[in-house]
Amino acid sequence: MLTKIDINKFHTLIEINSSLNSSYKDVHSVLSRIMESATRLCDAHASSLLLMDKEKNELYFEVALGEKGGDVKKYTVKFGEGIAGWVAQNNKSIIVNDVANDKRHLRNIGEEINFTCKTILAVPMRIKDECIGVLELINKKDDGLFTQDDIEWLEIFANQAALAIINARSMEESLREIKQLQEQLTHNQYHTVIAKSPCFLEKLEIIDKVAKTDSSVLLLGESGVGKELFAEQIHLRSTRKNAPFIRVNCAALPEGLLESELFGHVKGAFTNAISNRQGRFEMANGGTIFLDEIGDLPLSLQAKILRVIQEKKYEKVGSDATVTVNVRIVAATNKDLEQQVQKGEFRHDLFYRLNVFPIYIPPLRQRPEDIIELAHFFLKNFMKETKKQKEAMAEGFSQSAIEAMLSYSWPGNVRELQNCIERACVIGKNKLIGIEDLFLKTGTQDKDDGMRDLKAALNAFKVNFIRKVLEENNWNQTETAKALAIQRTYLSRLIKDLQIDAIEKA
Repeated sequence: MLTKIDINKFHTLIEINSSLNSSYKDVHSVLSRIMESATRLCDAHASSLLLMDKEKNELYFEVALGEKGGDVKKYTVKFGEGIAGWVAQNNKSIIVNDVANDKRHLRNIGEEINFTCKTILAVPMRIKDECIGVLELINKKDDGLFTQDDIEWLEIFANQAALAIINARSMEESLREIKQLQEQLTHNQYHTVIAKSPCFLEKLEIIDKVAKTDSSVLLLGESGVGKELFAEQIHLRSTRKNAPFIRVNCAALPEGLLESELFGHVKGAFTNAISNRQGRFEMANGGTIFLDEIGDLPLSLQAKILRVIQEKKYEKVGSDATVTVNVRIVAATNKDLEQQVQKGEFRHDLFYRLNVFPIYIPPLRQRPEDIIELAHFFLKNFMKETKKQKEAMAEGFSQSAIEAMLSYSWPGNVRELQNCIERACVIGKNKLIGIEDLFLKTGTQDKDDGMRDLKAALNAFKVNFIRKVLEENNWNQTETAKALAIQRTYLSRLIKDLQIDAIEKA
């Protein structure tokens, strides 16, 4: 028992306990603060906190304070070696006030960093009586000797450090379980396919054939066209449909975090890596992984992805153990990967591996048949989510709004249309969403007669579109009407009203 209670030390313990209850995620900072307090209150020059790596059977420096703290963190200590290794092996505290004559002391570390160790106090850090690490205080100030009181104080700090790690591990385990549950939940939350345009339906037919294979697929197209929807359809139409479908945005995380996110890490791989973590490839085992924005993948990780495709193997961050997975890779990008290959920004061998089945998703402006279908779909969904009074909820679109949406080029594609409808649902006050609710720039500059009006722009679109479909069907009106999903008599009237024959003869 402590011979007396120092009021300053007592208040320090209270402060640290407050940190333990509020800083579960930033465990490294809490551990550093514990060691700073232990160093100060026990009058030591330096200190360190070593954690046990059971897989490697060694201790690594999680915290190292003092003038040589940065240098010592690159070392590890084998279980049973050195004073810290002895404490971990025997699960006992120890005072060594004559380090120079203690055979257990590892002198090579001190010699390499030019630091002389005279006195050491070391105690085990325990969780359920199992030693998970060691706290060390080094060199009592004023050439003093460590005492039994110092041991008892440091053991209190060791208990607090163990509590911090328990909290952090519990939090990390909970977050991992939450993420897995979210992945399982989103497994059934796929996008609804809304498609009427021939070019889009044609791509879905290709997907049907591609899905039956295990080959990599590269989805190409502008931002917002629906590449994720196609990735989902590849998975849902494959034999892997009952296995996980895991999404990863390669542009959303910095390189260091992305590697851990993709491949996982082992305890001690880096600061705050206090336990093993499962990566997205491991989570997707047996299923499909969707690598969105693959063009933003750092070069350093491209080789690792290439190996997964070729050998289905990889190593977690900080580990030499090889993990084997059975995963189908679907990648997507809005960048020109061939151009990136030429610039040396993307590996050519990875490009060829991903480009086995390249599928280009057409932009929304080339799929006019889908625009109004999607608009009604988004309207219905947003009206369900909105908190507006029932009498203020929109039920559809005015004719001017429909014409505006058909005339607009939608540079942001489906994502822009979705945002546009959501905005209109929020600000719209009438039963029908009007053109003023959409905030679209529908006018285009005409060389001959100034600003073209909306009706003229819509008619120009109809002429070009119908003429294109007529040409595809060799001007056979019956087949063209089928392709357009309209009556042949209505098509004939459109051809006459829009003078499409006259344009053809011109």
